[in-house]
Amino acid sequence: MSTPDVSLGQVRPDTSENGSNRLEREKPSAEFPEGGARAWMVVLGAFCVSFSTFGYMNAFGVYQDYYAKHYLSNETSSNISWIGSVQICFLFSGSLIGGPLFDRYGASIIHVPAIAVVLSVMTTSLCKRYYQFMFVQGILGGIASGMLFAPVMTCVSHYFHKRRAAALGMTVSGSSIGGVIFPIALSKMLANESLGFGWSVRIVGFIILFMLLIAMATVRERLPPRQGKVLLPSAFTRAPYTLVTLGISFMMWGLFTPFFYLPQNAHSHGMDSQLSSYLLSILNAASVFGRILPGLVADEIGRFNILILNSLCTGVLLLCWIGITSNTSIIVFAVLYGFFSGGIVSLMSPCIAQVTPSPDQIGAHLGMSMAVVGIAGLTGTPICGALLERYGVYTQPAIFSGVVMLAGVVLVVVARLYLQGKVLAVM
Repeated sequence: MSTPDVSLGQVRPDTSENGSNRLEREKPSAEFPEGGARAWMVVLGAFCVSFSTFGYMNAFGVYQDYYAKHYLSNETSSNISWIGSVQICFLFSGSLIGGPLFDRYGASIIHVPAIAVVLSVMTTSLCKRYYQFMFVQGILGGIASGMLFAPVMTCVSHYFHKRRAAALGMTVSGSSIGGVIFPIALSKMLANESLGFGWSVRIVGFIILFMLLIAMATVRERLPPRQGKVLLPSAFTRAPYTLVTLGISFMMWGLFTPFFYLPQNAHSHGMDSQLSSYLLSILNAASVFGRILPGLVADEIGRFNILILNSLCTGVLLLCWIGITSNTSIIVFAVLYGFFSGGIVSLMSPCIAQVTPSPDQIGAHLGMSMAVVGIAGLTGTPICGALLERYGVYTQPAIFSGVVMLAGVVLVVVARLYLQGKVLAVM
């Protein structure tokens, strides 16, 4: 059996006598601090980025509903959802730029996209037409967020190995907390005629500015810059990496449907507008626990194991969404969906890091994976919007989302078996 390189704290091929091409787990390196003031300050800064990017995007359901009633009432639900889908796409695919640049130049590269995120939100407050929202909120906001998101996730991974899933779970819990605060704040402010759309969005912009200033002051790289190629396309020749990337992409294809359409779906079943406007906040509140608790457990019993369990439950919930019609059952669905889907978001980065051969390559590997995931983020909710426009009910969008989620589970299971042949092994 090949001798593991324990300095990497990752995995490498096992060329054992039976010729299998599995990967063996390596012992974490003593070089990982696993905590300390500097490490936890990085987690704080990354939390602020997650709050201001992913968390802000979790509130798009409020924008979707407002645009449909006001500025973009002449557009279909599918067309409006493209704005949020483009934003999500670039949140992931922008990592293709941000991740490798972080490996090469360090944390200083987050300053420009941080300013661009604030500029995107502030400029959104001035928009009136579809193409303006698409360019400013969808494209600019998405690219800037992506160039922020991958570097901070990579930076946290530089400080933690044994506790990586827990640390990244705390990091991405910022997106859930943002998903609680932003929908409530926006809904309340948009209902206030003295504020209107412009000042409601600008107030959100000032909140994001404050959070990103904290991030710029606290996020610092630990490892020296990586030399060599910026991108590492040869990573896709390794089956585990490719399977994990495709599996997470299928999951993301279906994951965001309730984030976009749950309030409208609830309203169609008779829920009053005020209660339905809180559904995204309820969902995201549950997701806070769903992003932290699975990370804590995953470090003990296996990151792949918990990702598979959470995504399986999420897929089943999406299929069950078809029969959920009462106010109580919709709220219960929001809580359960928020919890289990939150675990997917928190564990995708640790799982990608686990199939990366060296810590100084995590940014490039994460960026390339997220670029592929971005394609799913771009097309998932518009497909559901088109299905909704054609059939007029939420059955087809729910089935599509559930099936692709379960397909992602299958791919990650295959990747996990490739890494470790034992069905119940810790991984």
